[in-house]
Amino acid sequence: MVNNILNKVGNTPIVSLPIADKSNLNVFAKLEFYNPTGSVKDRAACYIISRLLKEGTINKDTTLIESSSGNFGVALSAYAKLNGLKFVCVIDKTTLPVNEMLIRLQGAEVIRITEPDEHGGYLLNRIKKIKEIIASNDNVYWVNQYANPLNARAYYNSLGIEICLEAPRQKIDYLFMGISSGGTITGVSQRVKENYPAAKIIAVDVDGSIIFGGKSHKRFIPGIGSSMRPEILKQAVIDDVVSVNEDETINACRELLEVHNLYAGGSSGSVYAGIKKYFNKNNIDSKTNVMCVFADSGERYITTIYNDQWGEMVREYNLEREYSEAIVS
Repeated sequence: MVNNILNKVGNTPIVSLPIADKSNLNVFAKLEFYNPTGSVKDRAACYIISRLLKEGTINKDTTLIESSSGNFGVALSAYAKLNGLKFVCVIDKTTLPVNEMLIRLQGAEVIRITEPDEHGGYLLNRIKKIKEIIASNDNVYWVNQYANPLNARAYYNSLGIEICLEAPRQKIDYLFMGISSGGTITGVSQRVKENYPAAKIIAVDVDGSIIFGGKSHKRFIPGIGSSMRPEILKQAVIDDVVSVNEDETINACRELLEVHNLYAGGSSGSVYAGIKKYFNKNNIDSKTNVMCVFADSGERYITTIYNDQWGEMVREYNLEREYSEAIVS
């Protein structure tokens, strides 16, 4: 028994995902939506706040502040409240209403950015707002998931260890992970490479993200991709990248639910689509163990990814954008 559910972080289940036309692939997914607030971000929120308090970097009078598209804000608001800390979360107009509600109900102050940045997203303006607040207030600590080494260390010491220990037959040939703020893949890739040097770490990105030099355009699905390359990725060990589009993500989420009974979130669908896309191009002749991480569940995406009208809107927008770009070029 635990005194508070927030203390039950990690040790999430792994499930097998057989792919019908890929009999040589043994795919195993780590289901991070079994964490207390519903995502992989619980690991970082719990670890970072605990370390900061223990080391005296922050105190009970410190206000935490962070930029988040949703999940990290939800997790930080919960663990900040658990530790009696004030928390300010800078979100934007694309943040799912359910995530904003959860952040507010945990007692956090929410600042909502509505003006898009130069890339058509909101990340750069969220960060700009944080820097303005820090400059005019004392005893404010920016968690900064994009550059804080503690973010990667959180996953190195938890999710990375679990993946290494729980890999079926103690064998990891490939690890697929979605990429956004960069801390998760940085910490996990470091740990996995230490234990399985031959394992290939594959980052899954989305069209419209510029993390790996892609062309920026509006993205509708939060939690994957970015309008900047996070500094923390300098420490990541990534062997290859596969990029998927939002239509592929939506279809993959639907397939996970219909075929595997997994009600998975957007980045999880992107990862699943990425695995299938990668191995359609790279044929495997022998039995291969593929590990992957599903960051959150589909419950918060019921009005988006699992809504037919929303999916059609995204599809039409991207078709019109591609058509306009083709004319210009």
